[in-house]
Amino acid sequence: MPSRQGTVMAKPGWYGVRCVIRWPQNAAYEESITVWRAASFGEAIEKAEAQARDYAASCGGEYTDLAQAYFIGDEKLITDGVEVFSLIRKSDLGPDDYLTTFFDTGDEHRRHIA
Repeated sequence: MPSRQGTVMAKPGWYGVRCVIRWPQNAAYEESITVWRAASFGEAIEKAEAQARDYAASCGGEYTDLAQAYFIGDEKLITDGVEVFSLIRKSDLGPDDYLTTFFDTGDEHRRHIA
């Protein structure tokens, strides 16, 4: 039976972890989602944060100390269509205002598909 870590179940498997890095030279923030095989949420976050700190330090960024984890499952392989991260946020905003506020502010650096 899985053990408890605080209020979160500790269960071995795959985890998606989102970390946020600040790039002061560009006045920008990067959200990075990585996938980790770990024994618990805590272990997955430790692995992701270590990578985020190293990445940020090597490129002149700052890790913001924000990590959010999502338990993917205990499958041995990650395959097409597997959800690797999910976050639910309560909001009274309508769809257009929600997306503009949190995801499509106009300041994102992104590739456009031709």
